[in-house]
Amino acid sequence: MKWFLTAVPQLGKALNVIAGTALTVMMLLTVADVILRKLGHPIIGSYELVSLGAAVVIGFSLPFTSLAKAHVAVDFLLLGLRGWKRGALLVATRVIALLLFAAIGAYLFKKGMYMRSTGEVSLTLQMPFYPVAYGLGVCCFVECLVLLWDILKIAEGQYE
Repeated sequence: MKWFLTAVPQLGKALNVIAGTALTVMMLLTVADVILRKLGHPIIGSYELVSLGAAVVIGFSLPFTSLAKAHVAVDFLLLGLRGWKRGALLVATRVIALLLFAAIGAYLFKKGMYMRSTGEVSLTLQMPFYPVAYGLGVCCFVECLVLLWDILKIAEGQYE
């Protein structure tokens, strides 16, 4: 069990490094495109690359954001609760989110298989979309592990 509690944060950090790298590449690509566009030589497909990069940044940063509790949370219900009631509400919300992300991850894998079988690609660069769908599906499953990690932390009384 201890390996799980240490592996999940490391996995979240690794995915966050990928997201940060994608964000940096998007920034550099956009700056280069603006400069080269002024010189009359725009980068072909930069809009497509930035759009796909945005999906990578959002999906791959999600598990680490959840681990760091850096997302927006409305906890006015939790303020009045103490003890097991607070823990039960925290666990219930994590279970609902876990089911939701498992369903989204499964859908993204199904969508990726469909995109791969039909050969769906971007218009300008002819880049296939299915790797992004698979990558986002993996991120949703990692988010499920993060939510399970949260539940274990709540059960141990080490949450928050």
